[in-house]
Amino acid sequence: MLMQQQFKEVEDVTTELREALARAGVVLPSLRPDPVSIAHRYLPPLVELGRCSMDVARKLTAALTEPARGDRA
Repeated sequence: MLMQQQFKEVEDVTTELREALARAGVVLPSLRPDPVSIAHRYLPPLVELGRCSMDVARKLTAALTEPARGDRA
């Protein structure tokens, strides 16, 4: 039961991250729950961010360094 709950949780957080990145114009094509950590009994599930192109890395950098929308004066 705990494993199913953790799998649902890592799926949900992966979806939330994918949607937040999409709002910032960033798509990480390899974003997914990490299957090795999900299958492991004693480690918490991880989110695999994967690899991306330089263009996507630049978009991600811009999204992380620009002020939050609510913080602008």
